[in-house]
Amino acid sequence: MTKTKLLWALALATAFGLTHRAVAQVQTEVPAVVPGAKPATVEHIKVHGTALEGNLEGDAVDRDVIVFLPPSYAKQKSRRYPVVYALHGYSIGAEQWTHEIHVPQTIEGAFAQGAKEMIVVLPDSKTVHNGAMYSSSVTTGDFETFIARDLVAYIDAHYRTMPNRTSRGLVGHSMGGYGAARIGMKHADVFGSLYIMSPCCLSPRPAGSLKAEDEKALEAVKTAEDSAKLGFFQRAQLATAAAWSPNPKNPPLYLDLPMKDGAVQPDVLAKWTANAPLAFIDQYIGNLRRYRAIAIDVGDQDGLRIDAGKLHDVLDTYGIANSFDVYPGTHTSRVADRFQNHVLKFFNENLCFQGSCQ
Repeated sequence: MTKTKLLWALALATAFGLTHRAVAQVQTEVPAVVPGAKPATVEHIKVHGTALEGNLEGDAVDRDVIVFLPPSYAKQKSRRYPVVYALHGYSIGAEQWTHEIHVPQTIEGAFAQGAKEMIVVLPDSKTVHNGAMYSSSVTTGDFETFIARDLVAYIDAHYRTMPNRTSRGLVGHSMGGYGAARIGMKHADVFGSLYIMSPCCLSPRPAGSLKAEDEKALEAVKTAEDSAKLGFFQRAQLATAAAWSPNPKNPPLYLDLPMKDGAVQPDVLAKWTANAPLAFIDQYIGNLRRYRAIAIDVGDQDGLRIDAGKLHDVLDTYGIANSFDVYPGTHTSRVADRFQNHVLKFFNENLCFQGSCQ
C-alpha cells in the first residue's frame, strides 16, 4: 500500500473511531445494577418521516423508534417530562444501540441514583449503506430535519412532554456524536442542552487514494444486496457519499465518490468538507451560545480524541461554556457507563423540569 493509500485508509478509520476497534472488538463495560431501581417502560413505535419522503435510496420513511418512559409515567397522569434524544453510531441501528448503552438498565440506574425522571428516545437512522450521517440528502433523505422536526413533533404530540427547547436534550455517540454536533449547531431553536460523545467526522477528509480493489468493489455495487457484501470501510465510504455527495443523475446509487478512475475528485471532496463541523462551526456560533450547557467526551485511546479536542478549543475560543472530558477508555469500552453516570446526570442538571424555565 502506498503512503497516500495508507493515509486515506487511516483517515477513514479515524473518522469513524475505528483505529483501535478495527484491530479487536472491545466489549462495553456495563455498570452494576443499582439496587432498588424502578423499571422503565419500553415502547417500540414507528414515526413517519415527512423529510424522508422520496429519498432515492428507497430507505424506510416510517422509522423505528424506541421510547423509554420513566417509572412514574403510567401512574402520574398529569405529569409532563423533559425528553432526551439519543443518536446511535454508524453500522448499528436503534436496537443495537440499546445493547451498547444497556438501556433500560442504565436509565433506571441513573434515576435510582438521583437523576430526575425524563423520557429517552432512540430513533433508528440506519440506511442501505448502514448509516445516514444525520445529514440532508436527496439520496438518503433529510435525516437532519427528520430528527429535529418530524421526530420531535411526533413525540410531543403522543407523549406527555414539556414541549419547549429548554426541556429537550440531544446526545449521540460516534456517528451520532457527529449528528448531535451538526443538528445541535443548526437547530438550537429545538434543543436546549447538548452532549457530544466521541464524535466522528468532524474534520474535512484529506485527498488520498483508495486501493484499486476497493475502488473496483465500490463501482460494482448496484443494489442493497451488493452493499451488504462490502467490508466496513468500503460501506462507510458509500454511506458518506450518499449523505454528502448525492447525485440524482447518477443511478443506481445516486452518489459521487471522491475517487474515480484512480484520480481524486476535488469537487466531491469540497462537498464533504462542507459537511465537516469543524469547517462550518463558525457559521453557527450564535446558535451555540443559546445552549444552557454543552458537554463533549472521548476516550483517551480513541482515535477521535484529537478532533474532539479541536471542537472544544473552538468553543473556548468563542467563549462558549462547555465541558470536555477525556476518560480512560477506547471508542466503545465505556459508553454504557458514560450514558448512566455522565450523560443522564448532565441532562438532570441542565434540562428544564419546570414549566417556567426559559
